[in-house]
Amino acid sequence: MNQVHNETLFDLHEVTFAYEGKQTALERVTLSIQAGERIAVLGSNGSGKSTLLKLLDGLYFASSGVIKAFGQPLTEAAFDDDVFNFAFRRRVGLVFQDTDVQLFSPSVWEEAAFAPMQLGLSKADVHARVDAALRALRIEKLRDRAPHRLSGGEKRRVALASVLTLQPDVWLLDEPTTGLDPRSQSWLVNFIVEQGRAGHTVITATHDLSIVDAIADRVYVFDEAHHVVAQGTPHDILSNTDLLLACNLSHDHVHRHDDGGEHTHPHAHPLAHTHAHE
Repeated sequence: MNQVHNETLFDLHEVTFAYEGKQTALERVTLSIQAGERIAVLGSNGSGKSTLLKLLDGLYFASSGVIKAFGQPLTEAAFDDDVFNFAFRRRVGLVFQDTDVQLFSPSVWEEAAFAPMQLGLSKADVHARVDAALRALRIEKLRDRAPHRLSGGEKRRVALASVLTLQPDVWLLDEPTTGLDPRSQSWLVNFIVEQGRAGHTVITATHDLSIVDAIADRVYVFDEAHHVVAQGTPHDILSNTDLLLACNLSHDHVHRHDDGGEHTHPHAHPLAHTHAHE
């Protein structure tokens, strides 16, 4: 488990968010995240996980309740302050679920260079950061390729590289294993583990239960009514079959036998799995 520091990075109290004031995405959410923690946010599709990450990234703002980041209220007015805006964007990086939303530059190298160029770094420092990120993500050979022509796994690595060049303290990852083959998924899990070992805070929104034990020290669970209904260690959460069933994170799986009998048991589906029945 990572060493957790005393600094509270994010503190949410009774936070509600509704799109256009009508469609509720989060309902009275209270939670806190400390520096150096690896957090998994679990919930079925539509439960509010992605919205939470966008609130933590300052892309959306609470309809009611209070969000604090690094001890300061996270509001539209706060981002009007250039000093706060710059410092926050330097510390927090979000990787979207849909990489096509995130990638817009004509080449991989330019994609990775965009963020550090906004930091006012020298040309040499920008090049050094980009080259290091491309090596870390093992995509040096893609540097001149157009991101939109890459495979899903390659796009995911480019999106990660575009954030890695910021050297953020906090990683926000939205359904990072979506569309990845097993090898790419395994690589991504290792990447998350490495970021945690480096002392970074990593918050991963996912409904893929197969990766939770590897990527998280602590877990928050959302139900389909957009509430936080549980928190605990990966073991505590993953062993609570009633909770997983209630939050649509697993289902009753029917097994039929050669003698005509059958039985059911709770079953959570990772992205790739096999059954071995006797």
